[in-house]
Amino acid sequence: MITIRIKRTKDAMLPHYAHKGDAGVDLYSSEDVILEPMKIALVPTGISMAIPEGYEGQVRPKSGLALNHGIALVNSPGTIDSGYRGEIRIIAINLGKRPYTVEKGKKIAQMVFQRVEHASFEDVGELDETSRNEGGFGSTGLG
Repeated sequence: MITIRIKRTKDAMLPHYAHKGDAGVDLYSSEDVILEPMKIALVPTGISMAIPEGYEGQVRPKSGLALNHGIALVNSPGTIDSGYRGEIRIIAINLGKRPYTVEKGKKIAQMVFQRVEHASFEDVGELDETSRNEGGFGSTGLG
């Protein structure tokens, strides 16, 4: 288990796990935001985090908001790096047909904490061949 230090505005809700065994903590809106159909809005949470080095916070959509209201996240999953100390804000889009109000104190997204591995890069002239090679979209027979 990792410890995440959080700074929050006076009315912001602390993230928490809704059920034992949940992978993600719920994130809550710190103010009312109206999401118009097919429009993108930035939803504030009122919290900042000190995620330990070697970890990231992945911001993901809530399935109930997606199914029932068409609310999605534009950059899903969004990454909160360990060095970021600003407010966590959710880039949401309303794919539904009616305006949706994200009410202050209501769930808007979830965050899962993951370990991060750094890579080193080696510049080579050729890559190993595989059965797929350069096969891309549709290479598995779907399409």
